[in-house]
Amino acid sequence: MTPREAIAGAVERLRDAGVASPEHDAAALLAHVLGMPRGRLTLVDSVPEPAAVEFEGLVQRRASREPLQHLTGLAAFRHVELAVGPGVFVPRPETELLAGWAVEQAQALAAPVVVDLCTGSGAIARAVRDECPEAEVHAVELGDDAFRWAQVNLSGCDVDLRHGDFATAFDDLLGTVDVVVSNPPYIPLEAWESVAREARDHDPHLALFSGADGLDAIRGIADRAAALLRPGGVVGVEHADVQGESAPAVFVAQGSWEEVRDHRDLNDRPRFVTARRTVRGAENPE
Repeated sequence: MTPREAIAGAVERLRDAGVASPEHDAAALLAHVLGMPRGRLTLVDSVPEPAAVEFEGLVQRRASREPLQHLTGLAAFRHVELAVGPGVFVPRPETELLAGWAVEQAQALAAPVVVDLCTGSGAIARAVRDECPEAEVHAVELGDDAFRWAQVNLSGCDVDLRHGDFATAFDDLLGTVDVVVSNPPYIPLEAWESVAREARDHDPHLALFSGADGLDAIRGIADRAAALLRPGGVVGVEHADVQGESAPAVFVAQGSWEEVRDHRDLNDRPRFVTARRTVRGAENPE
């Protein structure tokens, strides 16, 4: 069996199963079992029998809507690769824009202090450290399983990783942070049925759902970031595409913020909100 034949059969099965990107996923799985980049598949004449058997098993699992990244064990995020699997939220491409914003904010400063709340796999913290090595980066994660994945991904990166609740984390950094960034849970509990099976069945619910309107965690971040940031420091928080008005409204209502602005993703959908910590009233952030 040639790679072309193997991929063609897999694409048909994945498409029938409702997988959103069957061509990409089939090629990625075949490249994974052959131990090569996808771009080199055209150089392979035939798929060895052991690899074909492994590929068949992975295609079957993907057709049952197990996340591609769980099958390969890796997720690409900006310029780094992250180890992922059961128990941790798989980072999405949309979040790379928020991470890029955090990198730009950090790079504009000589010795920035950056805090990543709800770090999950450690994706944003790792990206900031990778692209802004002069930054002092801190991260926190509440979930036990996710914390262990973050430990793997941030090992040797000189990131201060802590296990705990973002709402009470980093008392030692109050009023000293330059950039707070977060991809928190933001899905309303009532939206359960609308969530893709890959996320609903495999991502930890702690990383997905956040109260009746999906804004509970964002409200908490608006409060905690106000306490952590120095006057003039900035915060960036991802949200659902239907929260392009409600998420910024959280920061406006909180009262510690100015320059509240929403940002759109590459598909022109509302994706993350940013704000600057006001100087006036900074002595009483909470």
